[in-house]
Amino acid sequence: MKFLSLMALSLFLTSPITSPEKNDPSSLCKCDAKVFSKLFSDVAKKATPASVFIRVEVNPADNDNLGPQDPYGNPFGDDFLNHFFGFPPGRPLQPQPQIGQGSGFIVSPDGLIMTNNHVVRGADKIEVTLNDGQLRSAKLVGTDPRTDLALIKIEKIDEQDFPFLELGDSENLEVAEWVIAIGNPFQLQASVTVGVISALGRQGLKITDHEDFIQTDAAINPGNSGGPLLNLEGKVIGINTAIASRSGGYMGIGFAIPSNMARHVMDQLIQKGSVSRGFLGIELQTVDKEIAEAFNLSKTEGVLITSVAKNSPAEKAGLQTGDIILELNGKSIKSRDSLRNQISMMDPGSEAHLKIHRKGKILNLSVKLGAVSDQSTTPAVVSQKLGIEVENLSTELARQLGYSNSDEGVVITKVKPGSPAARAKLRPGCLIMAINHKKITNTTDYENVLAENGQNKRILLLVKYGKETRFYSIRIE
Repeated sequence: MKFLSLMALSLFLTSPITSPEKNDPSSLCKCDAKVFSKLFSDVAKKATPASVFIRVEVNPADNDNLGPQDPYGNPFGDDFLNHFFGFPPGRPLQPQPQIGQGSGFIVSPDGLIMTNNHVVRGADKIEVTLNDGQLRSAKLVGTDPRTDLALIKIEKIDEQDFPFLELGDSENLEVAEWVIAIGNPFQLQASVTVGVISALGRQGLKITDHEDFIQTDAAINPGNSGGPLLNLEGKVIGINTAIASRSGGYMGIGFAIPSNMARHVMDQLIQKGSVSRGFLGIELQTVDKEIAEAFNLSKTEGVLITSVAKNSPAEKAGLQTGDIILELNGKSIKSRDSLRNQISMMDPGSEAHLKIHRKGKILNLSVKLGAVSDQSTTPAVVSQKLGIEVENLSTELARQLGYSNSDEGVVITKVKPGSPAARAKLRPGCLIMAINHKKITNTTDYENVLAENGQNKRILLLVKYGKETRFYSIRIE
């Protein structure tokens, strides 16, 4: 199909004028244009029945109330509360349910739906509107905050199967390849936009922990989150997730999670309701020109090991600080994030075959991967005892909250009433910049530092809220 689409485009651009009406410009290349256009309309006809609109409702009792009793006031104003947390202007004394919305698509005939985690996070009620207008209640199957993916399910009323979309292979994508985005921006059901792949492997955007985004110029607007990005075969090659925008609307840059990463997450959520990832136990930095020269490398490639955790799979396999990892399972390593993503896509217990550079010699080592949860810590439990949920400070989130591009940390998105965090007056929108004097730049840092705290009874947080920065000492019960 990709060959046919390129052939159709070539014909459209190069075929001679065949119209009998030589002086009629409206008849030029009509046949070729129709062939090319039909490729897109065929995909839209196939995909829109499987695309859905998702509406969620969050119980306000689950969140810290930013009402009039807030001792620090509201540094952002009512417009901020309305835009980010869903509070209507005026901030009523009785908090109202928070309403969220997004897109999704059916991935199985029995009603499994893939969407973004941020669309359904914290939802007490999930409703799905099918393309034919039917309204269905949905239940949560599982979520993976590290990739911002979630799986929900609707039940069949009769024996008829749901229309569904097949996940394609995102490994073989090419820049400038045509793609189609479908979603529900501004509650407009099943809107179709067309564009090309602008770039592949986008990382370091601070949108999720594991980033390998497809960048596209197909128009993606608020409400498109969770919808499918399709190739001209009608297969899903990405899940629309975020936009880069100064205005909050479409500006030509959208990001989608690759389908291969989504398939890996989906399979695990179906099987066990959670996601487990391979774990090496090393810290890395990307090899730049200066590092390459210092280590006498002929070219800039690989990632440098800066530390090896004790008793980790890496230490047991003989990896050392100063080693440069050139390949993983026969594939060249381009950056720190790409290696981390590839390891995370491997199952705990599987073997990773590494090609490394050590003091001028090339070595081949095999490492039996551990699991992320094997790090002898329970960061999720500590977080639960604190009573907060956090997410990365993305560019868009920083803009909404009024933080600058230089600010780093994790943003509190939920505070459990009566928890140590709530008693310390922490609230949604606070930016955690350091824990126990250790800098926090993302949720991975957050979990790792909390894990190091062990059985300590107190945690010291450096927190920014609005223009004020202060320390919080919180006792863990």
